[in-house]
Amino acid sequence: MDYMEKTKTDLWLVRHGQTDWNLTGRWQGQASDAPGLNDMGHAQVLRICEQLKRIKFSAIYSSDLLRARQTARLIAEPLGLTIILEPRLREINLGVWEGMPSDEIEAKYPKELAARARNSFYERAPNGESPRDVADRVLMAINEIANKHPGESVLIIAHGISLAVIICHYKDLPMEDVYQYIPDNARPYHVLWMQ
Repeated sequence: MDYMEKTKTDLWLVRHGQTDWNLTGRWQGQASDAPGLNDMGHAQVLRICEQLKRIKFSAIYSSDLLRARQTARLIAEPLGLTIILEPRLREINLGVWEGMPSDEIEAKYPKELAARARNSFYERAPNGESPRDVADRVLMAINEIANKHPGESVLIIAHGISLAVIICHYKDLPMEDVYQYIPDNARPYHVLWMQ
């Protein structure tokens, strides 16, 4: 194996399956009371298991939030993999907005939402994180994972913003556009990560 092969890792990114809060427009973030997968979420994950079982994965890393852990468990069991929990893969912390529906946030926090729209990568929800904060912790975790698995295929189970920052970094896209690259629930996205 030459040097270039040793510095590449196949990452398969999977956003957790659907939850009831996804359906009702509640902002989940890291809320401890956010629901796990609903029936549709389970079905979504089971559908991709067929596709993923053709790939020889060395490891599966998951956010430690419930919806990601449930998704990881459904994928890991048929593959015979042990899940490695990685808290840095968590969704963005949405502070006081967590658990609130979009219309309530719009009514109570119009100035904060307007600031977020103007400067989406750096603005935070009250008591929350910015996408910049998420990028710092997620990219550090992904680089460490890639260093542990050179030349291997690894599954990453996480969330909309945490995966979107990986996709933007990989494609050399402006991080200010991160909200445009949130992947669909339970749909694999492949990146070849270079170290």
